[in-house]
Amino acid sequence: MTTPPVAVITGAAQGIGREVARVLAARGYATVLTDLQEPAETGALTVLGDVSDPDSVASLASQVRSTFGRVDVLVNNAGVSLLRPAEETTAEQWRRVIDVNLTGPFLLCQEFGRDMLAAGSGSIVNIASIAGLQGVSDRAAYNASKHGLIGLTRTLAAEWGGRGVRVNAVCPGWVKTEMDVADQASGGYTDDDITGQVPMGRFAAPGDIASAVAFLADSGMSGFINGVALPVDGGWTADGSWTSLRLRKR
Repeated sequence: MTTPPVAVITGAAQGIGREVARVLAARGYATVLTDLQEPAETGALTVLGDVSDPDSVASLASQVRSTFGRVDVLVNNAGVSLLRPAEETTAEQWRRVIDVNLTGPFLLCQEFGRDMLAAGSGSIVNIASIAGLQGVSDRAAYNASKHGLIGLTRTLAAEWGGRGVRVNAVCPGWVKTEMDVADQASGGYTDDDITGQVPMGRFAAPGDIASAVAFLADSGMSGFINGVALPVDGGWTADGSWTSLRLRKR
């Protein structure tokens, strides 16, 4: 009897992480869900924990090893947002964003990467952002964390690709999630600001991101893709037009 592949998804309680968990489970993965709060989806294993805490990450890895004895896919999705001008961002705020969005994925890659390297196979998918490909005002800490995550992705792809472990990043544009609701509530932007910038004229849905993750997780479909930062942004990063020109064409 063939055992199902095992996928660990962080930040699985809501938004993109919840949808990734649902999509991978539907594709036959045994899903390990972790978050600070209890995930709504039911996985083969659920572990509460903080990705920025080394002890918490080590405990998660230990539970995965004892339960499954393997890990095939790691999806580093857990993240926090911060909308604040650079000159007003405190050191504490900066550290929290970097700790969760960049240090956490490093710790998880390190823990589960060791197991994948020992097995000679595995796929890591880091959820970055188009804010890791471009500058976006009032997001110094967030942008720095996502630029760093893409740098980490490329470096690990170079180090580990020859040993059977692929490492890629998905770079979503703006996605309709609980994080977007909270960010808009701060007065940072409106729906029209986003849809006016996206050539396809809409927000991404969590399913758009989950489908890209599923593609990169599956060695049968993406086995020679390693070290990419894949925008899933409706053409945002491809379009250098000014807004009136873009909207004139609709």
